[in-house]
Amino acid sequence: MKIQYLGTAAAEGWPGIFCNCESCKEARRLGGKNIRTRSQAVVDDRLLIDFPPDTYAHMLDYGLNMPAIRTLIVTHSHQDHWYPEELMLRRKGFAVDIAGTLDIYGNDAVGRSLEQFLKEVSETASNRPQVAFHELKEFCSYSADGYTVTPLKAAHNPLENCFIYIIEKDGKRLLYGNDTGEFPEETWEFMKGIRLDLASLDCTMQRLQMKTGHMGLANDVNVADRLRRIGCADENTKFILTHFSHNGGWLHEEMERQAAKYGFCVAYDGMTAEV
Repeated sequence: MKIQYLGTAAAEGWPGIFCNCESCKEARRLGGKNIRTRSQAVVDDRLLIDFPPDTYAHMLDYGLNMPAIRTLIVTHSHQDHWYPEELMLRRKGFAVDIAGTLDIYGNDAVGRSLEQFLKEVSETASNRPQVAFHELKEFCSYSADGYTVTPLKAAHNPLENCFIYIIEKDGKRLLYGNDTGEFPEETWEFMKGIRLDLASLDCTMQRLQMKTGHMGLANDVNVADRLRRIGCADENTKFILTHFSHNGGWLHEEMERQAAKYGFCVAYDGMTAEV
């Protein structure tokens, strides 16, 4: 199984679109891996995770074959992860030779926003984007395009049932775990004994700790330790940190130095990992 990180920043990107802090100014100056777009990933070039405003840029920068994508799973409805307005372009007049339906999986908030958007863009079903929504419930496993996808509760927005995901195929299993604080107890209980080949974790705040919503490096250390204790991780499990905010203060090289102390890898836009 392969995962490619198309975007590795928090909501405002890095540098932040309107920000002039020292971290953003230095990222602009240095460029390279310090330039981070909004969070998105793709598994095996076919299972897309999240749909931010930067999807079009990711298509251009990394050769993402969007016309061929048939499966999208969404973590939650915040704009940097779910931008349904772009789906208007998946209909007649904007796209030619659309082969099949885009299956979208997510929580009830994602479904409601999609339904409202579809009503706004077209009064007739014949001219609506070719998409189908599938509402997911936490701790239930679903088959999606040959993958087994299991949504778990995240500790993110208390007003919404946000998800992190376990994704499985051909005996390999990864955890896509950003936009959460240290996991809710229900999630820890469910995960006991489920071995992970790769754990992708939120590190939004880097040098700062968070109680909930997101994590910093110290929180990631706590999560990794607990995953090992409950039989989810061992010496062969890859830990990758992603979803960084300029408020955390560490540019890519410094983030790598700090993460290496704990055996963690640091994602950057375009990076690929395999298990």
